[in-house]
Amino acid sequence: MNKQDKKHPHSTRNEPDNSAPPEQLPADALISTNDDLIRVMDGFRGKPFLAIDTEFMRERTYYPQLCLIQVGDGEKAVAIDPLAKNIDLEPLWNLMRDESIIKVFHAGNQDMEIFLHEMGSLPSPVYDTQIAGLVCGHGDQIGYDSLVKSILGKDVDKTSRFTDWSKRPLTDRQISYALDDVIFLAQIYPIMLEKIAAENRTSWLDEEFAKFCDPATYITKPEDAWKRIKIRHLKPRALLRLMRLAAWRETESQNRNVPRNRVVRDETLIDLAGTAPKTTAEFSKIRNFPGGTDGKFTKPVLKILQDVEAVSDSALPSTPSRGKPVKAPQAVMELLRVLLKYSTDHFNIAPRLIASGDDLELLAIDDNAPIRALQGWRREVFGDTALKLKSGKIGLAVKNGKIKVIDLS
Repeated sequence: MNKQDKKHPHSTRNEPDNSAPPEQLPADALISTNDDLIRVMDGFRGKPFLAIDTEFMRERTYYPQLCLIQVGDGEKAVAIDPLAKNIDLEPLWNLMRDESIIKVFHAGNQDMEIFLHEMGSLPSPVYDTQIAGLVCGHGDQIGYDSLVKSILGKDVDKTSRFTDWSKRPLTDRQISYALDDVIFLAQIYPIMLEKIAAENRTSWLDEEFAKFCDPATYITKPEDAWKRIKIRHLKPRALLRLMRLAAWRETESQNRNVPRNRVVRDETLIDLAGTAPKTTAEFSKIRNFPGGTDGKFTKPVLKILQDVEAVSDSALPSTPSRGKPVKAPQAVMELLRVLLKYSTDHFNIAPRLIASGDDLELLAIDDNAPIRALQGWRREVFGDTALKLKSGKIGLAVKNGKIKVIDLS
């Protein structure tokens, strides 16, 4: 899995293996033929949920290279080899689309991106135990290892964490390591589901799951690619150059299936947007431009820059105003941070589920700020109390090393 714990799903570094060999694997633990795949997928039909995980590589590609798919129902777990010769994964895709079965992931954003690319749609319905952990006292981004230890009291085998999943044949240890992820996940899911339902918090995760299930979460449109680049202030025409260049690079990366920086690096795009070379000879001054003046990208990039020069001033994108922004009172910000920590500790939920730093800044300035902390259940948990703090109706104190809220009204 390697999630947050898929931290290094694509690493090719190998570690020494000094641990005991895994127990004997079932004969059908690894599925590599169409007949076996159909048989096992038919066996999973009718189950209330399935735990899902993937292993993949993406160091050298734009889209992740799917190397293994693990599926478990709490009783049986299998690893499906998508690299097996002539295998047709359509029976698996049909299962992923089956609306009667909940597909359970942990930190599944990259898995969802893979499924969207491979099967053309997202699995549905889905559940993510890392997201669920936000309202179960497991913090903002609990790793899989920590979740297994916290809920099941078990340790996850890490000996195959840095394996190269694209190499065949896979060893029994690799398969066993991969299967453990869905075996444990299938045990964790019912426990978390029951806990959240018992505390009447099921709807608290609606927004997070809506984003998790939205295909737009996993697709970068070329016209939006510039938003991924960290930039400071750019003048309107330079900003338009960057927008057009980033869109071109995104399309090029997708078409060639190579990482963005293998086409042109971010800092090179920023340099091009700022200096705007007008001839091929001037590309020699651009840092790290592929191939220099003779590179295959020189002509298309030069054409983009020339097209931007022809854009009228009235059609240029607007840039953020340099006017001095309203600054939130620092003392109010600090009090709101303390109150947020107090409130989320009291309800045993992650602070980011309630408000971000930017949200707190808006709240410090405006009692009617358009933030989710002032809406729905979040207002009950934190928002109303925060407004009382701002209006002097409550205060914060420390007693026996713990924060206390004092009624001042």
